[in-house]
This record gives sequence, C-alpha cells and structure tokens, in this order.
Amino acid sequence: MTNADGTFRRAVLFAACFLFATGGALEAAPLREVIRGAQPKIVKIQGAGGYRGLEAYQSGFLFSADGYILTVMSYVLDTDYITVTLDNGRKFEEAKLVASDPRLELAVLKIDGSELPHFDLAAATTADSGTRVLAFSNMFGVAVGDEEASVLHGVVSVVTKLNARRGAFATPYDGPAYIVDAMTNNPGAAGGALVDYRGNLLGMLGKELRHTQSNIWLNFAIPTSELRETAEAIRTGKYVRRAPEERVAKPDQPQTLDLLGIVLVPDVLERTPPFIDAVVPGSSAAMSDVRPDDQILFINNRITQSCAAVRNELDFIHRVDPVKATLLRGQELIEVTLRAPLRSSTSAAAAEKTP
Repeated sequence: MTNADGTFRRAVLFAACFLFATGGALEAAPLREVIRGAQPKIVKIQGAGGYRGLEAYQSGFLFSADGYILTVMSYVLDTDYITVTLDNGRKFEEAKLVASDPRLELAVLKIDGSELPHFDLAAATTADSGTRVLAFSNMFGVAVGDEEASVLHGVVSVVTKLNARRGAFATPYDGPAYIVDAMTNNPGAAGGALVDYRGNLLGMLGKELRHTQSNIWLNFAIPTSELRETAEAIRTGKYVRRAPEERVAKPDQPQTLDLLGIVLVPDVLERTPPFIDAVVPGSSAAMSDVRPDDQILFINNRITQSCAAVRNELDFIHRVDPVKATLLRGQELIEVTLRAPLRSSTSAAAAEKTP
C-alpha cells in the first residue's frame, strides 16, 4: 500500500467515524444498536480487477442463513476466484456466482455457511423522501479482514425513476431508485446495504454513476422491492435460467446462430460471455440492427451467461418460431425479435436430402 493509499484510507475511516459520531449525537443508543446489528450482515467481496484503475473489490450483504449474498453485478465477479470476507474476518475463497440479472444489475453469490446473520428480504420496508438512512459498504476497500464496514449517515432526498436520467447517468436499470443525500458513490461501495434508523433493509447501493456532462456523481440505491423477487427466485432455483436437468423436448429443426446471421466471439472459456463478433449482411440480425460487440443477455427471457448458453437456448426453439433477444449495448438494453429466413417446402426437402 502506498503512502497516498494509506492517507486516503485513514481519511475515509475518519470520515466514517465522524459521520457515526454525528448520528450518535442525534440518537445515540438506537443508532449504535442498529449499526451493531447490521454489521455482521455486510460482506466484503474481492474478485477481478486491480489493473487500469479498476478496483478488485465491492460490497454485498447476506440475505439467508445458509450463505446467499446479494450484490451488484460487475466486472469484479468476472472470475472463478471470488473471495467473500465476513464481518468477523472469516474468509470464503471460492464463493460461487449463482446467477445474475443485468437488467437489475444484481448478482447472487453463495458461500458455505449456516446460521449466518442476514437481512430478511421479505421483511424489508420502503422509504419516502426525508427518511434518515444508514449506508453500509466497504468503500475504498478499507476493510480487508474483521474490520467493520464503513457507515454513512444520510437522508433519502427523493424517490424517482432512474430512467429519467438515462443518457446522462447511463445504466441498464430503469426502475425506481432512492436518491440519497450521502456520498455512497465511492469505489467498492456498490452492493452495500441501505437501512433505516430501525435497521430495516431499504435497498442495495447502486453502481458508480456520473453525469456525462456535469461529471456529478449520483448517489442512489435500488429498493429491495425491485430486487426481492429475482433474488429469491435465484436462491430457490426458480430463476429463468434453464436447468441442465430440465426435460423439454427439443424440435427436430432448431434455431441456430447461422440462421439468424450472428457470429459469436470464440468460445474459449467455460463461461465465455456471449458477445457478438460479427453480423451477416442481409440476415435477420442485420435487419434488426444487431451489432458487433452487443452482448446477448436473454433469449426468450431465459438468461444466457455464456456462448454455450445461447446455443443451448436456441436448441429449444423451432426454426420457424421468432427469437426474442435482449442485448446489452454499452449501458443500454435493447430488445429485438429475430426470425430465420423462410424456405419453400421444395428447397427444404432438397436440402434435407443433400448429404
């Protein structure tokens, strides 16, 4: 750690302590109890990053006693070596990424544990403008062992639709958000928990977003009500991702990437993200304005986290049926409907007879 890093971290800790003290002056005993109650539910996450200015850490929080963790989906999780550190310093060096939903920018991790302190998503509440809140996170990666997460005291300034700011604050998420009067938008803070003064979970701290013209950072959290259903669906194995053992008959003539005019990047890893490498001119993909570098997130609302998953989903769709694809282009979500070219019965029969 450089001297600059050390100075910066000490400054962050001082700020956290100051904010804690400020809150304590307002409601000393209750706030102290709320913070003590929430800290064991917060986790520190370390994964990919560490070069070109990309931090290799972020925050998360437990939402089940057996080790399910809700956090933000980001490049930090784009590795097979995700480490989760609990409040007491216990480390899990092989945390599993169970699933993610890019539309909500959430991910669910799993560690092996039992009787772990956690937030109950079903008991989470909502907040209005003026609600005083506490934001828990491992901002700036200050905590690496049993150090406590940083705590910021703030106020919900407004509850608004985040898509009103799309373009200036680019993000795929376009639902309601708590805009918070607290500086939660810091490296490593994404995925942290926002709670009220009674310790009730309100939401998850969002990614770092900055206005493209004014360079103003946006401090926000996604309400738990927006995350609960998907997080629980992932936890209980009911998410839209197709299970390997799912028994559904495949058509004898399924859709293929060739029929749709899509060429994916080389599939070199077990979980190679399904980025589009090229689009065949004149194909359905070309006519639907599918572009190279788009990432295929969903096929017919089934999540596709790899090139193999895309091909697998197409195997379940007959070639005469349309294919609904959800793409991520930069920070924008795009939905297109693709169709394979129709062939006459004569040409189809001839093609099938061709060795």
